[in-house]
Amino acid sequence: MARVRTVAVIGGGIAGPVAALALRKAGIEATVYEAYPHPAHGIGGTIAIAPNGMAALDIVGVSEPAAAVSWPVHRQMMTVGRTRLELPALAGVGPLQVIHRSDLYRILAADAPIEYGRRLVAAVQGPGGVTATFADGTEVQADILIGADGVHSTVRGLIDPGAPGPHYTGMIAVEGQSPATVPEEAGTMVFAFGKKGFYLYGPALGGGTTFGVNLPHRPLTIAEARAIPPAQWKNTLLEIYGEDSPGGDLIRALPADELTVNGALHIMPPVPHWYRGRMVLAGDAVHAPSNSSGQGASLAIESAIELARCLRDIPDIEAAFAQYERLRRRRVEKVAARAAKTNSIKAPGPIGKALMPVVMRVFMKLAMKPEKTIGPEQRYRIDWARPL
Repeated sequence: MARVRTVAVIGGGIAGPVAALALRKAGIEATVYEAYPHPAHGIGGTIAIAPNGMAALDIVGVSEPAAAVSWPVHRQMMTVGRTRLELPALAGVGPLQVIHRSDLYRILAADAPIEYGRRLVAAVQGPGGVTATFADGTEVQADILIGADGVHSTVRGLIDPGAPGPHYTGMIAVEGQSPATVPEEAGTMVFAFGKKGFYLYGPALGGGTTFGVNLPHRPLTIAEARAIPPAQWKNTLLEIYGEDSPGGDLIRALPADELTVNGALHIMPPVPHWYRGRMVLAGDAVHAPSNSSGQGASLAIESAIELARCLRDIPDIEAAFAQYERLRRRRVEKVAARAAKTNSIKAPGPIGKALMPVVMRVFMKLAMKPEKTIGPEQRYRIDWARPL
């Protein structure tokens, strides 16, 4: 089979543009097709990019601009009631970088070719390529099609109509930047387990305090969540975190209309089929661990680059896809399994709450062994220069 020359990438979030940049670096023409009619400027909350994710971004030349608009986290603390401890850091890997999702989109879109308003509705494979059909009636032909279209992926269903869909974690992401201050030094992130829920906070760039909440809640889309009045969300947060310190103070000081509600948090269970014929999945469409992992965006970036590397070096499409899955499946599913355990602590049921003191002692012991728990994740590097 002839080497891949053209690629249609579905989805303009993170994995899609990174895949296009890596493919072009590999000498393969790639275009991203995004369903939304315009770029996501100013939309979305913050995400964390781990050191392995920043190293992967460096391969496609965007790590420096991303770091320039990020909040570097050099120190991490954990609090449970009155217990407070500093989590040991990995040596020599660099800081966690917290960045606004819209800033990362903007940086990626500056170099990746993206066409907006192109919502995929069908794809037909043939011996010479794949034809993608969009809701506006237009069609695009390419040698292969990459589905980087998120947890609610259309391409996943085209590859395997029986594929599992995303699972709701039981939590909604809410965040904001409070004018209230905390005593922590710049570059510190605190993971706090309050009386009724989990939250995190740290000194914000330019003053005040950035905080984020994983709020136990019935599932809502972003549109449904943002249709609820901000004042109602603030009252809900105060019901859960109002008695916590500094959580309650941060929320009370924040004007309600400055809260950012990001909708339901989902994870992807293991997907049986990552590819079929000339179609393949990347990013959250095939592996979306809980945000508890701190690796969601980083794994999506890695997978997009490894897929491009496989297509660069392996002429046979099916063999390239199979190698890509071999390189990625075990790693991403291991990270997802670790994060799932953390999720059960962040949104415990009645029995879990009763056992919380015991659970947290075990959790803290594991957290104090970073080389064992997160070392293999954050020290991972893609050797782009090495041929497969």
